[in-house]
Amino acid sequence: MRTFRFVCVAWLVILAGFATGQSHETVSPDGRIKAVVSVGEQITYTVLLNEQILLAPSVIAMTVDGKALGISAKLKKVYREFIDETLTPVVRQKSAKIEDRYRSMRLSFKQPFDLEFRVYDDGVAYRFITRYKGSVEVESETVEYRFANDYSIWFPEESSMQTHMEREYLHLPLSEIGSNRFCSVPALLDMHDGVKALITEADVYGYPGFYLQGHAESPLAFKAIFPHFALADSMHNDRNVPVTKRAPFLAKVSGKRTFPWRVLIITEKDKDLIASQMIHKLARPLAIKDTEWIRPGKVAWDWWNANNLYGVDFEAGINTATYKAYIDFAADYGIEYIILDEGWYPLGDLLTVVPEIDMAELLDYGLEKGVGLILWAVWKTLDDQWDAAFSLFERWGVKGIKVDFMQRDDQAIVNYYWRVAEEAATRHLLVDFHGSYKPTGLRRAYPNVITREGVKGLEQNKWGETANPENGLVIPFTRMVAGPVDYTPGAMINWQKDNFKPVWNRPGSQGTRCHQLAMYVVYESPLQMLADSPSNYRKEPECMTFLSAVPTVWDETVVLDARVGDYVTVARRSGESWFVGGMCDWSARDMDIDFGFLGAGLWTAQIWQDGPNAHRVGVDFKQVEIIVEASSQLKFHMAPGGGVAMWLVKR
Repeated sequence: MRTFRFVCVAWLVILAGFATGQSHETVSPDGRIKAVVSVGEQITYTVLLNEQILLAPSVIAMTVDGKALGISAKLKKVYREFIDETLTPVVRQKSAKIEDRYRSMRLSFKQPFDLEFRVYDDGVAYRFITRYKGSVEVESETVEYRFANDYSIWFPEESSMQTHMEREYLHLPLSEIGSNRFCSVPALLDMHDGVKALITEADVYGYPGFYLQGHAESPLAFKAIFPHFALADSMHNDRNVPVTKRAPFLAKVSGKRTFPWRVLIITEKDKDLIASQMIHKLARPLAIKDTEWIRPGKVAWDWWNANNLYGVDFEAGINTATYKAYIDFAADYGIEYIILDEGWYPLGDLLTVVPEIDMAELLDYGLEKGVGLILWAVWKTLDDQWDAAFSLFERWGVKGIKVDFMQRDDQAIVNYYWRVAEEAATRHLLVDFHGSYKPTGLRRAYPNVITREGVKGLEQNKWGETANPENGLVIPFTRMVAGPVDYTPGAMINWQKDNFKPVWNRPGSQGTRCHQLAMYVVYESPLQMLADSPSNYRKEPECMTFLSAVPTVWDETVVLDARVGDYVTVARRSGESWFVGGMCDWSARDMDIDFGFLGAGLWTAQIWQDGPNAHRVGVDFKQVEIIVEASSQLKFHMAPGGGVAMWLVKR
């Protein structure tokens, strides 16, 4: 603490130097978080928590049509507002209601721009608002994060802006980053006394996303870098379309608009990161009127398990009989959808179905069984066959599309996401984006965009070892804070660390069976995959009891205990039932669960927990049923890469 206090004093001196112009501040409703904006030769902002500096003075600027906004800016007026309202999300990712409570401060300048700040109890966000006539080119935007100490960071390092954002989180001191390394966001700072700060963005619309690069001026700072406007790209195959020529500007935009929010989510407890809903609050409001058709649910998925059906009287593969078997499985266990992933159409032509599949028969069979079909599509093929493909999907009556391999977030591709969301909504289609950038709130405007990837998920166990419990215990505090995460859990073949090896056509997971079950509660995805083979699931009736019952949307979320990278336990309510999921990293742990979140009375708890030999054989689990009440406290032993899952029903 002595070192921190000394550094804070030093930064207060620097802050005074930055504040030679005008300073304006606003605080969170609970008074803990403060944003101080200084307007002088440059505009800077500083963020304090409980009067201690978290973010040192960091420059804000933008260059539009050759004009520098934020340099020697002349402040005209400051507008302040306190907002306290309740939002009702169409898709209940975390809860049925969202408290939207913050203080805002809008600085209006004589030049044609404003800066708007919002301070919540769990963070700070700001954005540019411009007032130009006609269209303009944004040449650059300065977004800085300067820190007072050599904190550590969970750093999802990137090597290119052509990326799926499926990264391993490296835990590094700031001083080791250097000015040549960069990462995608969200990225998480580990600060003093358990304080965490998550850097990300919200409401990215008609504008590129940003990445964090080490700052050349300071080893304890970052600056944002952006993919510039794409002038040309090259189609290497049906899915990889890298940019080959970029413009000297970021975006062409309307001169009168709001820009994306630069977000810093701040918590004093790790578990509060999981509870944060800032990204949803900062997103633009609902853009469609009819939402009754949007139906969250679970999906039987074919690709990960390589269509490995067995015990059937036909040869499994990409054919009608196989997908009818998937439909039968889904119908038997109350699963809402199946996906036809890669292989249902000849690559490059969404208007043609491979001869082994009778699409009309499958659609009729799904309708008869009450199971909807979702179709996979490469983004570029969908773009090339836009009107015909969407019309065909609508005519067929499919329930959604899984759009894959965008791998970029320059302005053109960001616009593509919004075009898909809007067009799909008019056709009553759900959208699952894969090969995607992180969520920034599109789902609030278009709640049919029900989930997305942009995460190192279970699929990676087909070819590597980095999608392991260590990385998996960082995801709830980083990528998932931004929005739904299509991790695609559900492996029934489970290995401990020393036994695991990647197998493309017969994949398994790292960690225990109960680790996989717990993901259905811990990982938020209103469209949640069952990644394994129906044949494997049918051999596991105890696990299917849980997987059939667990919802994908929630009325209430209570994070019971959590530490980034180590463990997490979450309780979620759907209607009158509660579900609990607990997960740990490769270190075995004893986890205490306090059932104080329950209401009055007695509850029947069905519990799936690691078996006594799960530390050796990952598939080992035991299922028990006990009676609990709000005063109950239980201890569970979790094996390395272990977990626990519960379903609680009031008696």
